[in-house]
Amino acid sequence: MTDRRGEGLWAWRQAQNHNHMMALQTPAAAPADCAVELAYFGGSAFRITSPAGLTIMIDPWRNPPWGNWDWYLYDFPKVNVDIGISTHAHFDHDGLHALSASVLLDRLIGTYEFADVRITGLADKHVSDSSHNVYDWADKTRRLTNMETRPPNNWRSFDNCLILVEVAGLRILHWGDNRPDPPQEIWDCIGEIDVALLPIDGSQHVLSYPQVEEVAQRLGAKLIVPHHYYVWDVLTRASTLLPPDEWVNGRPGSTWTSGSSVLLNKDLVASYHSKALCFGEHVAFEKPDPRLGQAGA
Repeated sequence: MTDRRGEGLWAWRQAQNHNHMMALQTPAAAPADCAVELAYFGGSAFRITSPAGLTIMIDPWRNPPWGNWDWYLYDFPKVNVDIGISTHAHFDHDGLHALSASVLLDRLIGTYEFADVRITGLADKHVSDSSHNVYDWADKTRRLTNMETRPPNNWRSFDNCLILVEVAGLRILHWGDNRPDPPQEIWDCIGEIDVALLPIDGSQHVLSYPQVEEVAQRLGAKLIVPHHYYVWDVLTRASTLLPPDEWVNGRPGSTWTSGSSVLLNKDLVASYHSKALCFGEHVAFEKPDPRLGQAGA
C-alpha cells in the first residue's frame, strides 16, 4: 500500500490538466438529456456527473494517517474528476490528495458556481454524541486524547460542512457526519431536499435510526441514499461499521441498486416520497484483491 502519510497535495506531479474545465466555462445550451449520474465509491464517497459533463467527487477516503491500523483494505482508486470536495477533516472523508482534480473545495463554506452546477457549503458541527453506538467512540475519544469533540469549542476535525449540490432541477445534500440537530438557521438555509445522502449503517455509527428519520423528515427528502457503511471487501472490521441492510430492508418500497451508479432526473425523483435507495456492495471502481496487496487502480 502506498504510504501517503507525510505527502500532502501533489497536483504538481499530475499529468492531467484542466482542459475539460476550459471547455465547460464557455456557456452553452442545456443538454436535452437532463439526467444526473450518482455513483458510489464506498465510504461516504459519491461522484455526481451533471448533464453538461461536470464531475464532482465528494468525500474521497484514505486510511488513518497515524498508520497504526487501517479502515480500508486498499487506497482510494485513482480517479480523474473536475471538482473534489470534502465535508470535514476526518481521514474517511478528506482524501482529496488522492484525486486528480482541477478544483479542490476542502470544507467549503459559501457558494461555488460553475457550468450547470451550484455548490453551497453550510458550516455546522460533526456528531459529538455517539451514545447510541455500542462503542460510543466520541466519549472514548475524549477519554483517551486531549481532543475536544463537543461544540462550540471542538477541534477542527469536529466541524462539518453540509454540501448542497444544485443541478438539473435537483437539490442533492451530502450530510457528511453532521450532528442531527443543527440550529434552526441551518435548516432554513438548507430548505427542502430532493436527494439526501445520509450516513446510515447497522452500528448507527453517526446517526441513530430515529435520528435518520427525523433528519429525512425535516429535509422533506424524496430519496434517501445511505453511505458510511460496511462493505466487506472495501473496509476492514476495525472500522466497527456494519452493513445498512437492517435499515434499508425495514423501509417499505426500498430499492437495492444492481450497479454502482444510477441516473436521476427531476421528474423521477419528484415521484418518490422518502424512498430509500442503496448501492449495497456495488462501488464504481474495480476492487483490488486485498490478498495480493494491490493499491487502488
